[in-house]
Amino acid sequence: MTAELKGRVAFVTGAGRNIGRAIALALSEDGASVAVNARANKDEADAVVAEIEAAGGNALAVLGDVADPAAAEAMIAAAAQHFGRIDILVNNAAIRAEQPLETMTHKDWRRILDVILDGAFLCTRAALPYLKTSDAGTIVNFGGLSAHTGSKDRAHVVTAKAGIIGLTRALAHDLAQYNITVNCVSPGLINTKRSATAPNPAHHSENETLFGRRGEPHEIAAAVRFLCGPGARYITGQTIHVNGGAFLG
Repeated sequence: MTAELKGRVAFVTGAGRNIGRAIALALSEDGASVAVNARANKDEADAVVAEIEAAGGNALAVLGDVADPAAAEAMIAAAAQHFGRIDILVNNAAIRAEQPLETMTHKDWRRILDVILDGAFLCTRAALPYLKTSDAGTIVNFGGLSAHTGSKDRAHVVTAKAGIIGLTRALAHDLAQYNITVNCVSPGLINTKRSATAPNPAHHSENETLFGRRGEPHEIAAAVRFLCGPGARYITGQTIHVNGGAFLG
C-alpha cells in the first residue's frame, strides 16, 4: 500500500465482481475512497464495500444502470455528495454476449452498445464537472482483446469495444485542457467467474497467451491503478493491452 491515491475519490462501474471488484479493491488499497457501482445486485456491491471497509478503506455502494441517462447522473451526483468530490472514473461496466449476426435483432445490438459505449459516454458526461475541479482528473475506459482481433458471433461487442477506443482518443483531445487524462485498458483472456449458464467465450479458445495461462483480475486492476496514479500524468489517449501477449499491439 503506497497511499498514492489518498484523498482521491474513484467511481468504478460494474464493480460488484470480477475485474471491477478487483479495481475497486486496488484503488482503495492505494488510499482512494471508492463508489462501487452495480446495476441491480445490491448484495454484490455491498460485499465489495464490506471488503474495502474491513481493510480500513472508505466505500459506497451505488446501484443503477449506466445505460440510463437519468440513472448515470443520479449515481455520479450521489457519490460526489457523499465523498465531496470525484477524481477518477473507471468505465468498466459491460455485457459480453455471443450471438450470430443472422439472429441478432436491433434490440440485441442496442443492449450491448447501450451498456458498453453509451454507458461510458453518459458516466463521463455526468462526472465531468467534478473531474474538472480535480487537480488530477482521470478516466479509464475498458476495451477488450476482440476489438483488435475480431471475434465470431460478437459483432455487437467488438463494435462497442472498438468504439471505446475511439471515444478514449476523442476525449483525450477534449479534456487535456482540464488536465484530465483519458486512457483505455484492453484486457484479454482473463479468469473471471461466469454464471452457470454462460459458456466460456469462443475467442478464449481461439487465442493463446505467450505465458500459457489466463490472466487474473488483479493483474488488470494493477494497470488501472497505475493509470490513476501520479506516475501516469503524462499518459493520455492510449490503449494499454494486458493480455499476456495474446495480442501484440
